[in-house]
Amino acid sequence: MDERLSTTQIVLLVIYAAAMSGGQILFKLAALRYSASGNLWERLLALAHNEFFGAAIVLYGALAVFWVWILTFTPLSRAYIFVALAFAITPAAGALFFAEPISGRLVVGIGLIILGLLCTAG
Repeated sequence: MDERLSTTQIVLLVIYAAAMSGGQILFKLAALRYSASGNLWERLLALAHNEFFGAAIVLYGALAVFWVWILTFTPLSRAYIFVALAFAITPAAGALFFAEPISGRLVVGIGLIILGLLCTAG
């Protein structure tokens, strides 16, 4: 049996990982707008009215459905390794959108993630 993923499967899995990173960007935007003052009820209410938080929740809900659909034609053991791409994309997006620092160690770690993906996804 051929264990290789099709180009379509790979593209869909990369889109999934990129969208997961997009959700993290939305959560960060929600955090930047979030005020941690007030009692628990007031903080939860403020979070519920935070449009970035709502968008992130909707995106993650849609991604759950997308993931289940991907798994109908892709083995979990082959698909799940692509989730690691989010660990590479998210720090880069954090640097791009929020001017968060990227250390040499982080670059090496991201490189290792990508190398591991290439080794296991082939």
